[in-house]
Amino acid sequence: MKHFVLIVILGLIFFCCSQTKEPSIIISKPVQSLSKEKINGLCLVSLKETMNESNIDPMISVGANWTAVIPFGFINSLSDPDLKFNIDWQWDGERIDGAEKNIKLLHSKGLNVMLKPQVWVGEGDFTGYIEMKSEKDWQKFELAYSNYILSFAKMAERNKVKMLCIGTEMGRFARQRVSFWRSLIKDLREIYSGQLTYGENWDGSFKVEFWNDLDFIGIDAYFPICALQKPTLEELEMGWLNILPKLKTLSEKNERKIIFAEYGYRSIVECAKKPWDYGIESEVSEQQQELALQALYNTIWKQDYFAGGFIWKWFPDHKKAGGPSDKMFTVQNKRAEALVKATYSSL
Repeated sequence: MKHFVLIVILGLIFFCCSQTKEPSIIISKPVQSLSKEKINGLCLVSLKETMNESNIDPMISVGANWTAVIPFGFINSLSDPDLKFNIDWQWDGERIDGAEKNIKLLHSKGLNVMLKPQVWVGEGDFTGYIEMKSEKDWQKFELAYSNYILSFAKMAERNKVKMLCIGTEMGRFARQRVSFWRSLIKDLREIYSGQLTYGENWDGSFKVEFWNDLDFIGIDAYFPICALQKPTLEELEMGWLNILPKLKTLSEKNERKIIFAEYGYRSIVECAKKPWDYGIESEVSEQQQELALQALYNTIWKQDYFAGGFIWKWFPDHKKAGGPSDKMFTVQNKRAEALVKATYSSL
């Protein structure tokens, strides 16, 4: 009888334990690519006026399936907490209403959109150095920045924008105010159902602490690849092969795929030495731009942990953009445009 009672008691304990729910544990799970296709993207330059279909056709012709729409907010200096946006004097494409019109047109032509609001500082100072002088100023700036990003997120949600980039190259702000960014991401999840990323500059991308709060690791990929004046394709590829293990480790550590929120090279010699530098005075070279891009495509574009990227930059008025004498980043009307088209069309 004692044994029977013991068996019954043990049975009841087992039954009760089996019916008890385990405590809920929120785990940040890896997010897969939005589709089987790579993101073959273009970073669009905003126009004073709304775009029309003639602006879109060259984007489709070059094989792009994604575009980054880039509106702007402004601060006067690196320590100015008074962020302004959606101002009457801004170009049409930089404001909410203009960006929305452009997004609707891009969607109508079958192009996916990453909305990428950015901050412009004073005379063009690097946003990575934004740093407030007091806690009071930090809180004022964070409130303004939240309002900025959330306002565009609401527009993105009503237009079914697939991806929102919540910041670009914010450096010190991203490292020093981690709790703010995590709170902002949480607020965004409440109103926006698309994918979230953040575009950190190449040298700060390994220091971001909130990658696994997002859906993708976003990098502005201006890595110094080769210091030679006119490197060969093999020498440029070797530069990327030295970086790939670090990118793979970053992806695996955070269980997130990497996108290049920006990538590109100027059409000059030494373009792979300091790809981020607009001010380098150098000899024009379409060939070096083409080789640098070819090395990038040959090495990282087909990696499983890499979801694609957005080339910097693409002007909607295609006929007037770039050209053989242009030393800046666009590939338009240069040798590299055919390479981008061949790459994007094949993937």
